Amino acid sequence: MDRWIFHCDCNSFYASVELLKHPELKNKCVAVCGDPEGRHGIVLAKNEPAKKMGVKTAEVIWQAKRKCPDLILLPPHREYYRKYSKIINDIYCKYTDRVEPFGIDESWLDVTGSWQLFAKSPLELADKLRAEVFQTTGLTISVGVSFNKVFAKLGSDYKKPDATTLISRENFASIVWPLPVGALLYVGASAQKRLAALGIHTIGQLAAAEPELLADALGKLGLELSRYARGEDADPVRRWGEKEPIKSVGNGTTFRRNIRGEREIRSALNVLADEVAGRLRRHGVWAGAVQVTIRDPDLKTITRQKHLPMSTHLARDLAQGCWELMQANWDMRRPVRMLTVTALAITEEPFAVQQSFFDDAPKADPKREKLEQSLDAIRKKYGRGAIGAGSLLGNDIGLGSLGIREEEPDGSEEFDEKVKGPL
Repeated sequence: MDRWIFHCDCNSFYASVELLKHPELKNKCVAVCGDPEGRHGIVLAKNEPAKKMGVKTAEVIWQAKRKCPDLILLPPHREYYRKYSKIINDIYCKYTDRVEPFGIDESWLDVTGSWQLFAKSPLELADKLRAEVFQTTGLTISVGVSFNKVFAKLGSDYKKPDATTLISRENFASIVWPLPVGALLYVGASAQKRLAALGIHTIGQLAAAEPELLADALGKLGLELSRYARGEDADPVRRWGEKEPIKSVGNGTTFRRNIRGEREIRSALNVLADEVAGRLRRHGVWAGAVQVTIRDPDLKTITRQKHLPMSTHLARDLAQGCWELMQANWDMRRPVRMLTVTALAITEEPFAVQQSFFDDAPKADPKREKLEQSLDAIRKKYGRGAIGAGSLLGNDIGLGSLGIREEEPDGSEEFDEKVKGPL
C-alpha cells in the first residue's frame, strides 16, 4: 500500500503573521526585513502583492525598493512566528502522530494510517487542514499530497497560495519532470551549476541521467537526487518530538561597519565561536570540524572548512580553527561585511584521540571546560549579555549578544540556507 504524505507550507509565513497585526496593509506591498541600520538589510519574507512586483526573499532592500518603490518594510518578530508555528503544528498533531517540522513554517505529515478517521479521502483531509488552520489563525497553508516526502514538498510549492496539489504515481511524470531541476529538494545553487554542466536542466532530465554520471559529479548527493527525481524517496516522516540528528550548528552576523585587520576579525570570530560552543554544549554534542563563511562589501562570499585535531565544544578550539582558516584564505587588509562560524561533523560523544608520549598530541582541557560551563550558567541566569570579553566593550561593529543571530533554515520564508542534505 502506498503512503499518504502531506507537506504543509504556510504561505508567506513571516509576512502573513505581521499582517495579522496590520490588516490595513493586506493589499499593499509588504516585506519583512532585517535591520537596515545594522546592515541586516535583506528581505526575509514578502506578501503576495510584493511577490508580484518581483520582490524576492534574501535580496537586499535597495534591490527590492528598485523593483517596488512603495514597498512597506516591517521588522521581524520571531516570538510571534514561534507562537503561530506551535498553534499550527498542534492542529496537525490532532490528525497524526507523524508530524515532522521542516523549518518554522513547514511540516510533513504521514496520514497513511489515520486519514480514514477524519475524511472520505486524503485530499478531503488536506482541504480540512487548510480550512482549520485559517479559521484558527487567519493564516493560509498550501498542501502537497503525494506518496513520498520529496514530491509532497514539490506539491506544496506547485500551486500557491492556499491550495491542495496531488502528485500521484499516475501523474508525477507530467507534473514533476518538466519542472526546473532547482525545484527539487536539496538541489542548491552549486548542484544546479554542476548539473547544468552535464546538460541537466529539468527534473525529468535528472531522472533519465545515469546514476554513475551523477555520482561522479555530485558524489553521494548525486545518487540521492537521482532517486528523488524518479520518485523513489522512502524517507519516513518522523514522529512529533522525535529528535532530528544535528548536522551543524552555526552563527553569523553582518557587522554595522566593515571590519578588517587581525584584531577586529579575531574578535569577531571569538564572539561567534563562543555562541556556537554554547549551543553545542546545550545540545550535548561535540564538533569534529569547523567552517567559516566570509562575505565582503560586494556581497561576494567564500566558505572554507577544516577538521579539528580533536572533537570539541569549547569556544577557544572553534575560534582557533576558524582563525587558521582566515589566515590561510583571507588577506586581513581586505574589508569583511559578514562572518559565519559553523561547527560540523557533529557527534554525541567526543571521538577518540591517539595517545602519545609527547606533549604535541591534542588533549582535553578540564579547566577550560569548567570555565566555559561556568559562563553558560551565568548567562542562563542573567542573560547572554551578562558576561563576555572585555575587548568588546564599546565596540561599534555590532558584536555582542544583540549583534549575533543564530543560523536558521532558508527556503520559502526562512532566514538562511535550507539545504539540509549530506555535508
